[in-house]
Amino acid sequence: MRIVRAHEFGGVDKLVLDTIDAPAPGPGQVRIAVRAMGVNPVDWKLLSGKAPVLPPLPLVPGGDVAGVVDAVGEGVTGFARGDRVFAHPGLTGGYAESIVLVDDIVAPIGGDITCPQAAAIPLVALTAWQAFAADGRDLSGLKVLVHNAAGGVGSVAVQIAKARGAHVIGSASDANAEFVRGLGADEVVDFRNTSPGSMARDMDVLLDLVGNSLESGLWALVREGGSVLRVAGGATAPAEEVVDGVRSYKVRVRPNGAQLRELSAMMDRGELRADIAATFPLAAATDALRLSMVGHTRGKIVLTAD
Repeated sequence: MRIVRAHEFGGVDKLVLDTIDAPAPGPGQVRIAVRAMGVNPVDWKLLSGKAPVLPPLPLVPGGDVAGVVDAVGEGVTGFARGDRVFAHPGLTGGYAESIVLVDDIVAPIGGDITCPQAAAIPLVALTAWQAFAADGRDLSGLKVLVHNAAGGVGSVAVQIAKARGAHVIGSASDANAEFVRGLGADEVVDFRNTSPGSMARDMDVLLDLVGNSLESGLWALVREGGSVLRVAGGATAPAEEVVDGVRSYKVRVRPNGAQLRELSAMMDRGELRADIAATFPLAAATDALRLSMVGHTRGKIVLTAD
């Protein structure tokens, strides 16, 4: 099988395309013939060697996979060869034509969803899902501000919050405003030309996907008793704290097959769609990561196996 990995840190140019034997599944594991992989900013951040916590070398980037089960280990009863599945394997491991995962972090792909569409979902959607779960409240009727609503996590967070009955405000540039409205946002605001101080301080939930909510004044838009969900920024902040009557939660995504099943059902019902910004072949992973580093893509970048 082919695998894209880095044998040393130093950036995306350290990636090489290697060929190795496909792994064999052990007890409780499934092997997936990967058809598509998602690209996320964490991929190039880890490759830089400057992240607070670094994985061991060689580093195989990739937190999203979608494909077909081609082997199952002893004791696996929920999947069979030929099943189309997707998963968040963790922050690494996805840029490969074959991957072995424990079966409880894998979920079926339903309906007419393609593997590239499915590969655009796991990491970003689980991030949004788990962020809202940290708040713990029923979102129905709440005002939710998604900061950076046109990005990978933001574009699915808008859809998840809307499906749960929230009034959703998305921050986005004027160029992306119609895209964010098309995701279901009730309002779109561009904070580059709208001062947070001019807005009502009545948000129930702020999903911070940029990391500057306290400094930029967005935190102050949250009403007392509301919450800030810190996906970006806050690396040294406590897991949970209260500032000015607002509770904040630091969110770090974790693999979860049961939650992916619920997200798959949302896709089947038309409540959640994958927006793919660009598609590259696996061998062009470096080019895909360079595009991600630009930081202005709409939705997700996806790699595909030939």
